[in-house]
Amino acid sequence: MERIYRTLMRAGTPALRLLLATRVKRGKEDPARLNERMGVAGHARPDGALVWFHAASVGEAQSTLILITALLDAHPDLNILVTTGTVTSAELMKNRLPPRAIHQFYPLDHPAWVDRFVDYWHPDLVLWMESELWPNMLGAIRARHIPAVLVNARLSPRSMRRWKRMRSVITPMLSTFTTILTQTDEHAANYRALGATNIITTDNLKFASLPLPYNATDLHALKDAIGARPVWLYASTHDGEEGLACTLHHKLFIDFPELLTIIVPRHPERREVIATTVRAEHLRVCLRGPNKALPGMDDDIYVADTLGELGLFYRLAPISCIGRSFSRDGGGGHNPVEAAQLGSAVLYGPLVQNQQALYDEMRDYGAAIALTDTDMFASTLHDLLHNQSRLIEQQNRGQNFAREKNAVLDRVMAAITPLVPTPKKSDAA
Repeated sequence: MERIYRTLMRAGTPALRLLLATRVKRGKEDPARLNERMGVAGHARPDGALVWFHAASVGEAQSTLILITALLDAHPDLNILVTTGTVTSAELMKNRLPPRAIHQFYPLDHPAWVDRFVDYWHPDLVLWMESELWPNMLGAIRARHIPAVLVNARLSPRSMRRWKRMRSVITPMLSTFTTILTQTDEHAANYRALGATNIITTDNLKFASLPLPYNATDLHALKDAIGARPVWLYASTHDGEEGLACTLHHKLFIDFPELLTIIVPRHPERREVIATTVRAEHLRVCLRGPNKALPGMDDDIYVADTLGELGLFYRLAPISCIGRSFSRDGGGGHNPVEAAQLGSAVLYGPLVQNQQALYDEMRDYGAAIALTDTDMFASTLHDLLHNQSRLIEQQNRGQNFAREKNAVLDRVMAAITPLVPTPKKSDAA
């Protein structure tokens, strides 16, 4: 099966080039760095030992940052390569990677592009985040006998059923990994059922995420602009959730006529669609934009159509609903720990299946409130906006939960440290 896949990918070279060109036109690729998607290095490989992290998109990339920092602190001669597959995640890495860490776009899974990439960077250790697996790349790592660890791995029942049907492809890919570090015991059992070995449950690395950064001047400006208005945040929204935010605003407006609803879309390029949705609901909208426009006292909805500012808005808003939990795309959920860390009370909808265990644990602890429908959403927001003592209690539970779960970093570091390359004598000289 692997041989057939490699042959098909080679034969598909023109189609892959066309795909990249189409994605450039749609703003989904960086034209200045397109060669990186074909395995061509955009940066010189540093001398010495190199650990390569692969994180598919923004959520996984966020989780790598605290682990990268811990590794660099523990190993002053180490260098880090981080690959991601989206423009948004590349922007995040540009702003947040520490010294001695390099970002590159991940190459598409064409055999020649994969070989070019691995042979140029020749990493000493691969740390693969979560569960986006590519046969040619993992085959190249395996053929070169490079140690690899699958970090923060998860495998939902739905994915498990799909992977069982593809066992002839999945089993060789999983054999690439020296160790698999899973988020839960359930995920560990699913991997074992597929034939994987040396599995350790470490918990979810997102619990140990560094607090999202923010600009103190911007926070002060927003607080001045908003004043004493009641405010809540809908974070990382997807299609359908902006309309829901408008519905909720109308419901709450009766008792909170000065209410400000803040929307931070997961994909800022949807700004005009969102603005049109808001205006169709007869609400006044302000787009933050690159000039960091501030909401006026007459604005109902403030759309933060910018990248890398969630840390700012979690610090600003006392209540946050985490997006892609009511969305039209079937949902899946985003990371709720970031909001809890920063003292924003966490709400979420029923569609969080991609991170179900994490949300269930927060709910059971009392660190997040599960919402079933629009009416419950509105009544919960009303209660938290009206009842200051309950709001503070909810915020404290979230922060306490985040602090208690922070030990996951120590467990992950203990598992990967024996595999981290030590400097050769020639490197240390």
